[in-house]
Amino acid sequence: MAGGGANDVLHTAPAPHSGEPRVTAAGAAPPTVPPPGPIPVETGRRHTLDRVLRIDQATYDAIVEHAKRDHPVEACGMVAGPIGSDRPARLIEMVNAAGSPTFYEYDSTDLLHLYREMDDRDEEPVVIYHSHSATEAYPSVTDINLASEPGAHYVLVSTREHGNNPGPVEFRSYRIVDGAVTEEEVTIASSTEAAEESS
Repeated sequence: MAGGGANDVLHTAPAPHSGEPRVTAAGAAPPTVPPPGPIPVETGRRHTLDRVLRIDQATYDAIVEHAKRDHPVEACGMVAGPIGSDRPARLIEMVNAAGSPTFYEYDSTDLLHLYREMDDRDEEPVVIYHSHSATEAYPSVTDINLASEPGAHYVLVSTREHGNNPGPVEFRSYRIVDGAVTEEEVTIASSTEAAEESS
């Protein structure tokens, strides 16, 4: 088992989706996924959404390590950050209460506790991540339907090629707003760069 580094990224820039999205509901026909479209501008406490996720190396490595460690079960978690900052700062690993290799769900008590904690700390979910253990790092129909944080980056990590063994993963990020999926670039910053930006 090994975490990934910046050189392990197979795909970090937007690219066309090939094939149908993963379907987790038995017997359900895959609907057409809306094509990538423009990112809306939100008003209020969040800034205009950019088409890029900037994440520090340590957080990237921790997400990849979590995905590899939990393989073949889908790993899940969040990275919280100050409200309105779009800066992923605090990684929170969650337990996949379903214990499934094909879908994930948070324990409702854990999720309620996490949101109360973020509220107390003036934080919000900046990154919501989970892994796919047998398919590509692209949101499934279920993932799209459950996406409820339009200001968050939805990160998917595919461990299908190497599982929990050493080797690269597919690490991709998306915005999901009103069912529309838009892939975005991922930029990995060094710890020094991330510290300078947060100061």
